[in-house]
Amino acid sequence: MARIKIALQLWSVREDCARDLKGTLEAIAKMGYEGVEFAGYYGRAADELKKMLEDLGLEVAGTHIGIDTLIGEKLKETIEFNRILGNKYLIVPWLPEEMRNSKSAWLKTAELMSEIADKLKPEGMRIGYHNHAIEFKPVNGEIPWFIFFDAAKPEVIMQLDTGNAMHGGVSPEDVLNIIRRYPGRSVTVHLKEYSSKNENALIGEGEVKWNEVLNLCETIGGTEWYIIEQETYAYPPLECVKRCIENLKAMM
Repeated sequence: MARIKIALQLWSVREDCARDLKGTLEAIAKMGYEGVEFAGYYGRAADELKKMLEDLGLEVAGTHIGIDTLIGEKLKETIEFNRILGNKYLIVPWLPEEMRNSKSAWLKTAELMSEIADKLKPEGMRIGYHNHAIEFKPVNGEIPWFIFFDAAKPEVIMQLDTGNAMHGGVSPEDVLNIIRRYPGRSVTVHLKEYSSKNENALIGEGEVKWNEVLNLCETIGGTEWYIIEQETYAYPPLECVKRCIENLKAMM
């Protein structure tokens, strides 16, 4: 099995990226990150972004994009942009309410994403879905995350965000059970800490069972990328993500 690589979700350092994208990417590479996941492109064309990353030895671990960019005529543009960028993973991080406000809405969304997965397959690309907290709040007694991933084709990536799931009420043990429930579908995983005592906790400072998470990703998750995301800050954002990768590597 190939070693799982470590990337940074650039949303973690979005203000730094907006001020100085090239300098921020350079700093990220120096910290030891092997790739980045985009959440916006800061007005840059795909070929410009690709060159920036190549010059620094960074890979693309994915992008967070709206579901609207994967439907109808926009899908062709999205495929072309990501083909140039060299990105295989198109991850939807949020849905409009009408696509997630009932069991039938979640089932329709699962069907839609499965159809998009079929369209992306010939391009060597995959669609995925990323959670916040709401996916673990019951709808008529059922958990939306399970409704969705039980119905979606296996080709739809399950991008579990550990911290967000725990904010949604998932226990540390049940975070592990989610990975176990869907073998091979955790192709990219968001590593985010959760602490009931310290909202600014960095990876390794809270309640996530990191050793078990990493072991499951390595053995049954099918994981290719660990993607660190930090959204609360005890230090400047770049210092936070530096400490996160250091803490992660110390546990690996």
